[in-house]
Amino acid sequence: MARPEGFLPELERGHVFIDQVTIKVEGGTGGSGAEAFRREMGVPRGGPSGGDGGDGGDVVLVCDSQLSTLLDLRYRSEYRATRGAHGEGSNRTGKRGEDVELRAPPGTIVRDLETGERLGELLRDGERLVVAQGGRGGRGNARFTTATEQAPRRWEPGEEGGRRTLELTLKLIADVGLVGEPNAGKSTFLSAVSAARPKVADYPFTTLAPNLGVVKRSDHRSFVVADIPGIIEGAHEGKGLGHQFLRHIERTRTLALMVPVDDPDPSAAYRRLREELGRYSDDLSRRPHCLVLTKADLLGPDDPGPPVDAPEAWGRFQVSSVSREGLESFLDELWRQVREVERGGSQAPAEPTESPASDAEEWWEGVEDGF
Repeated sequence: MARPEGFLPELERGHVFIDQVTIKVEGGTGGSGAEAFRREMGVPRGGPSGGDGGDGGDVVLVCDSQLSTLLDLRYRSEYRATRGAHGEGSNRTGKRGEDVELRAPPGTIVRDLETGERLGELLRDGERLVVAQGGRGGRGNARFTTATEQAPRRWEPGEEGGRRTLELTLKLIADVGLVGEPNAGKSTFLSAVSAARPKVADYPFTTLAPNLGVVKRSDHRSFVVADIPGIIEGAHEGKGLGHQFLRHIERTRTLALMVPVDDPDPSAAYRRLREELGRYSDDLSRRPHCLVLTKADLLGPDDPGPPVDAPEAWGRFQVSSVSREGLESFLDELWRQVREVERGGSQAPAEPTESPASDAEEWWEGVEDGF
């Protein structure tokens, strides 16, 4: 079945969004070398013929763009590759152990839990990361033959495979992050500008997990938008739902701080969002952002909207996801800002220009190719 335009893999209804897991991995033990001697008619003192043991299998993480969470790794805590086969006579090397491949979504960061070392990151579909090396196979007695020792009886056992306890953390890949308090209109906006279909309802914490959507513009322009659960005061301390998903907007190039026009105090709501982002991460507080006043359809025809002082924002917009008021111009400005940040500038150009694809676009192209 063809996927709708702008579709990104989303959580099936009832699935739990898992963005952090801890697993133990162990490479396979190498096979032992063999001790053997040739016994052939007409070949006196045939000599040693013990083959080497096979190497143990590796544990490998593979990036799979069809996955959107780490749910598949949640219910099993240990993974072990198979050991290599022992060497045999007639200089036969043992069979190498089979690798264990674990699939993870794009944006997965891998760390050694015991040392804190960052082992790598999966970004593109098909990318592979060996997280536990298999042990080397031992040498057979044929390898120990020297001019002074023609019939060695020495051989080596196989080495043990590497062992690690891993912490896998998922950070979604998106160009724009939507930030707002509960019922600020983030999910409605995402459903209006992309093919994503997050749950929309008129009660707090409707969004329980992050959602992604691809915004398609003319001339093959597109960018990825991430919607996270609502941010409330004290989110950086663990209050509400948004705090555990703030990491998913750490990759974004710009943020859209969304405040509804019917908020009792839009200026205070904007300041709360800025404060919570800053308390969670200094980097997020410095990330380029714009102010978006949502639900503009609630205003009268001559109502200019509430005044909000946002001197640090690169833009101020007033939109309605229901009537689509102001949406097109806002999306064009978002495109320009994403491209400008990608190029390392601070001001958006007068007209949108083509530029190399972002990591998010490359990832999305890989997703489309897989459908």
